[in-house]
Amino acid sequence: MTTTKPQAKATSPALDEGLRIRGLHVARADREVLFGVDLDVPAGQVTALLGANGAGKSSLVLALGGLIPATSGQVSVAGIRIDGARPERIRRLGVAVVPEGRRLLRTLSVRDNLDVATYGLPKDKAEEGVDRAVHLFPELKDLWQKTASTLSGGQQQMVVLAQALAARPGVLVVDELSLGLAPVVVRRLVPVLSQVAQSGAAVLLIEQFAHVALAVSTTAHVLAGGRIIASAPAEHWRHHPEELSAAYALGSSAGTTPTERRTP
Repeated sequence: MTTTKPQAKATSPALDEGLRIRGLHVARADREVLFGVDLDVPAGQVTALLGANGAGKSSLVLALGGLIPATSGQVSVAGIRIDGARPERIRRLGVAVVPEGRRLLRTLSVRDNLDVATYGLPKDKAEEGVDRAVHLFPELKDLWQKTASTLSGGQQQMVVLAQALAARPGVLVVDELSLGLAPVVVRRLVPVLSQVAQSGAAVLLIEQFAHVALAVSTTAHVLAGGRIIASAPAEHWRHHPEELSAAYALGSSAGTTPTERRTP
């Protein structure tokens, strides 16, 4: 791996159709937690963002969803700026964010949760969205009338993903998909992200467990101390796990000095 200074990346139609983040700074409780993050999530691919607890991953997710403000920087989708936009506008522009924690309306049925997720869409689009979610997760048919609070953790995560996908987003951001789930459940859910990307969406999978994300992603970046410190094709990381471990170690010792490593 070689060390280089961060450089602006060339514009391309594929990137313009996806998610582009430039120089993003975010503060929480008067403390800066993201320091000039640059990240491209191209359409038609799963892009992984890896990092340990406290790296700033969840803060990035909340900022992308408009749930916490950015102090500076730009976020755009299909060339349209969304930084500073309210969450409902971000959703209307085709960005679906799945934060960690399986946030469902726990007293409602699975069907009602999906209806709420498509509220505001034209009736035909809402029905198409629900049908698509059921196509991706046929298991939902057997859970249709069950109350969300009675579902297992894996079933709840499935419903959360179905909610996001029912609106047919152009950008899907998923935070800690595998957290607290059995490996067999993760193996069921993760391939759906590949299907979504193959349909043309830009997918950002944010994970603490590298092996989960590297199994489905095209490119993987490492976030540490609020900065992207390493980037490489997922295939490279899979074949050189020692370099990924070194990137994690670098992040834990980098302090506040901006460092970036990129592997061709």
